[in-house]
Amino acid sequence: MNEAQKKAAKKGGDAKAVRPVLIASESTLFDYPMFLEHLLVGLVAESIPVALVCPPNCGVESIISPSVELIHHPVIDLPFMGHYNRKILGGKLEKFKPTVLHCLCESKALLARKISHILGLPYVLTVNSLQKKYFQFLISSSRCVKITVPAESIAANLAGISSRLAKRIFQVNMGAFVGEDRGHFCEASQPVSVVIAHRLDDAEEFEKVLGALRHLAIDGREFMLVIAGDGREESQVRKLLGALGLSDMVTIVPQLKPWGTVLGVGDIFIRLAPNTSFDPLLLEAMSLGLAVAGCKGGVDDLIIDGKTAVVFEPEDELSIYASLQRLFDRRELTREIADGGQEYLREHYTVSKMVSDILQTYRDAVD
Repeated sequence: MNEAQKKAAKKGGDAKAVRPVLIASESTLFDYPMFLEHLLVGLVAESIPVALVCPPNCGVESIISPSVELIHHPVIDLPFMGHYNRKILGGKLEKFKPTVLHCLCESKALLARKISHILGLPYVLTVNSLQKKYFQFLISSSRCVKITVPAESIAANLAGISSRLAKRIFQVNMGAFVGEDRGHFCEASQPVSVVIAHRLDDAEEFEKVLGALRHLAIDGREFMLVIAGDGREESQVRKLLGALGLSDMVTIVPQLKPWGTVLGVGDIFIRLAPNTSFDPLLLEAMSLGLAVAGCKGGVDDLIIDGKTAVVFEPEDELSIYASLQRLFDRRELTREIADGGQEYLREHYTVSKMVSDILQTYRDAVD
């Protein structure tokens, strides 16, 4: 850090002394666009100068303010050009005069480490997924001052990897704006609308839940199912739907953005398998007032049995059937689950708290 940056950093509570650079990967932009948009809007609202580093041709212009300085990296996306691209990036960032870097995705941890070394700056790293033992070696022991995580399960995972990491972990819940509307379950005459958002890379992952829905249909329950996702086994999933006699009840669509265009039509959101990453679609579904049916495992902090969700065993078709049957038949329970999820987000997942906590990590980093 140069002398001017050090003097600015020592101002402590002066928000104008903080000039963060956010480093985003393609996965950040695809999986967590609402998080990035909320963070950028919050920083701009606090009059914080901010720059965003992201891949070219990623369509990020639609979610950022004109006041955010956009820097594309890499300039030349070819093997063995890493050093050259980092040198160009370092030169562009020096002109911005940042005081702290914020790497928004663990996949860019090594890039953040190298850029922080080039610029002599501290950095904050956000980790959204469970990691393995070797991950600690991607993190600078001296310049990475904070590791933010969106879930307690990820914090525990990182702490178990290394006590060195544990001392820097800070939980920052992703913020969501909670709607006032609930699903259409209060309209008894309407068929139930069910949403599953999941990659179509393994048709076997859908067998149990689709089998449970088939039995509900045989029992006379009326519903429509939307599967939001794409993948290499989409044709196999369609064959499975045909074999189960569900084709007329099911629509498969890509994961459209904004996600509310799909989730907003739902009454029930099913998380059919454990997820090793924090699930932004689950967060969005809860914020929109869908009742959640899901399984425990992986990053499951939002799945609280009887409060924010009904829980089933993902490999047990009878367990899935019983959980969905409760939501289909006990509409008061379904409303309680939907309301419980929204209330939980209002208490723990506000956008204002997220922005405030992240801004505090920047100030701590330059102190």
